[in-house]
Amino acid sequence: MIVFDLKCRHDHPFQGWFKNGDAFDTQSAAGEVACPICGDTKVEKAPMAPRLVKARGDAVERRAQVMAEVTRALGDLRRQVEEKCDYVGNKFPEEARKIHYGETDARGIYGEATKEEAEALEDEGIDVAAIPWLPRGDN
Repeated sequence: MIVFDLKCRHDHPFQGWFKNGDAFDTQSAAGEVACPICGDTKVEKAPMAPRLVKARGDAVERRAQVMAEVTRALGDLRRQVEEKCDYVGNKFPEEARKIHYGETDARGIYGEATKEEAEALEDEGIDVAAIPWLPRGDN
């Protein structure tokens, strides 16, 4: 395995693990390598010294791989939520209740709520989930 430091055209840095250098080239050319922050598929290798990882790898490299996968998954989740749901800001508790009690059409929403507001919604039987948003690198 080889680990490359990568960046998208928006200069978001991240790591990618590949079988070898050719695997990166093939996947990148096919648009299969995407920035975990913004989803951009125009990705290139950042200047670095490639690290070769032994089959078993050490704990630091395994942690780095897991963190890269988690970062990528959270970026993908954020993009899906933003594409498919309505942002309601700090009116999230109010909108969630309107949907739950049939006062407005059901739809996916996201926004902000305090811990106490989220607990109150759960007490009312309204399913909510807190998602740890990654900061945008291009803000």
